[in-house]
Amino acid sequence: MKSVVAATLLVLSFAAPVAAEELETGGKLLLTGGVSTIEGSGGGGIATWATTTGYGAAGQVGGNIHGTLVTLPDFELRSWGAAVGLHDRVELSYARQTFDTRDAGAALGLGKGYTFNQDIWGVKVVLLGDAVYDQDRLLPQIAVGAQYKRNDRGPVIAAVGGEDDTGTDYYVAATKLLLDRSLLLNGAVRMTKANQTGLLGFGGPNGGDYSAQFEGSVAWLATRRLAFGAEYRSKPSNLAFAREDDWVDLFAAYAVNKNLSVTAAWVDLGEIATFKDQRGVYLSLQAGF
Repeated sequence: MKSVVAATLLVLSFAAPVAAEELETGGKLLLTGGVSTIEGSGGGGIATWATTTGYGAAGQVGGNIHGTLVTLPDFELRSWGAAVGLHDRVELSYARQTFDTRDAGAALGLGKGYTFNQDIWGVKVVLLGDAVYDQDRLLPQIAVGAQYKRNDRGPVIAAVGGEDDTGTDYYVAATKLLLDRSLLLNGAVRMTKANQTGLLGFGGPNGGDYSAQFEGSVAWLATRRLAFGAEYRSKPSNLAFAREDDWVDLFAAYAVNKNLSVTAAWVDLGEIATFKDQRGVYLSLQAGF
């Protein structure tokens, strides 16, 4: 947590303060700020982008709140949170995840409906490039970020082999929008120890050190309000009692306007806590400016 706090203070020192009456918003094109990931940062549903949340362009402020539901055959994930983008350069985010084991909790010896909760605080800083307006250059927008995660089920995590109930992910992301092709491309490398994004703790018998994992997104802007795409996220498999598979989704995102958007997806999360074929539906509502 100390590393994320220090990074937050550092990036805020670069963002010049703006008086309330001078705040401007809404300078970005529809959908170019992305939606909210399950971890609260701006991007796709499961992959972080280099863009900052909201519709604030350079010299402006943007922000969003989100609510997300992922329903699977044996589990349910709920996420809600908020994020703010400062001058299209800095993003600060918070998300609360609840992982509901439903009937599977009884089979795992935890009790029916047993839940894991996780708080995630994030910071993202754009280093260079502009995903939208640098159309005459191939250089993508590049950002670095960190996410501090704290789980509330330390004893259970220790019992299943997790080394810790807190951890920090670090990532670098690159995003480019090709306006002439209505195509968005994104890739990110995440250094992480997290098991199921941290919901089952961090590290374990099969791996206690940071490993590099890939996140990728491709989106086609069918209209200025509607986008279709796919995402992929590789995962470590640190725990001995259950393997952890990579994640895939196919999504559609629709912007009602610059204040409201909805995202729906089919997701394949593979095996979770010995339960295989966890495929289901992702729904997310985002409101902001």
